[in-house]
Amino acid sequence: MSARSNILDMRPADALARLRAFALEHAVEPYRASQAARHLWTAPAARFADIVELPAAFRAALEVAFEMPRLALVTRQQSADGTQKFLFRLADGEAIETVAIPDGKRLTVCISSQAGCALQCAFCATGSMGFARNLAAWEIAGQVRELMLLDPPLRATNVVFMGMGEPLMNWRNVDVALSLLNDPAAIGIGARHITVSTVGVLPGIDALAARPEQFRLAISVHAPRDELRRQLMPINTKYPLADVIAAAGAFARRVTFEYVLLGGVNDAPDHAVQLAALAAECGAFVNLIPLHPGGALGFTHSTARATAAFARVLRARNVEVAVRKSRGLDIAAACGQLRVERLGRRPPTRADQHADVHVA
Repeated sequence: MSARSNILDMRPADALARLRAFALEHAVEPYRASQAARHLWTAPAARFADIVELPAAFRAALEVAFEMPRLALVTRQQSADGTQKFLFRLADGEAIETVAIPDGKRLTVCISSQAGCALQCAFCATGSMGFARNLAAWEIAGQVRELMLLDPPLRATNVVFMGMGEPLMNWRNVDVALSLLNDPAAIGIGARHITVSTVGVLPGIDALAARPEQFRLAISVHAPRDELRRQLMPINTKYPLADVIAAAGAFARRVTFEYVLLGGVNDAPDHAVQLAALAAECGAFVNLIPLHPGGALGFTHSTARATAAFARVLRARNVEVAVRKSRGLDIAAACGQLRVERLGRRPPTRADQHADVHVA
């Protein structure tokens, strides 16, 4: 017997077409395929047997032909501020992290796109664990699906690709995952509420820009000049700041600069002046991020005074800026921290070993 098809690892239109063909083969009314498709993502079911509006015989046939794989929940932590962090184990034993951040009526879900990361950014716990593999499209969007399957469910209003991994080094699968997250026939989150964060992988930025939806782009800058950025982010050797800023300027929608403030490293007034010039060059919004102590890796966070002074310099130069509020300080909420604590590290992969950038 052939292996079952993973119906979750398809774009919504392709999955519906497969289900319609399957219904026809089994002499089942075509509308039953639409009923089944709705329970893949829109109102997800844990298994076909749970889709009670379908005839029992059709449910059983679907179970034989298709699979709706799950991410196994290993650990769930909740902070005093309401932030929740989840550690999911994958079928091959790898593990990924997902964070749910409530803010009034909004629930932002931070998802991972790779198991581990190859980039070795100096201040990031994920980079310290090494790189295992890219996530499949269903594993990426499936993090949001798993939260919908909780009791009570957690339903994302916003999604940010700011978890483990560099999403634009896994473009082939991120591309499909974006459709699963955005398509009204799947999860249906508005494109303007989905942000892809990157260190500046230029082919991936071009691919994201080519999509017609209004997905948001955030670029991890973290240093306003090449020499310092190379020290903090080795990928800057391949994609230097000038090229990254040019790509940001060419992106059809407004770009956000992510900037982690490291005490005594990148938080001086002259750094702010230089960052303001970069932001002005491409019209970027700047998001200043306090260093999370759980992922510090020997760095110290900027003081409140230094952070406020840095923001004032940017605003004085007409750059819009926000200081992100630290969340989950009482749990392992730094990116990669929970995974490292539970499962340890592996030898890191070099930042130039990322041939899996796929641009159509």
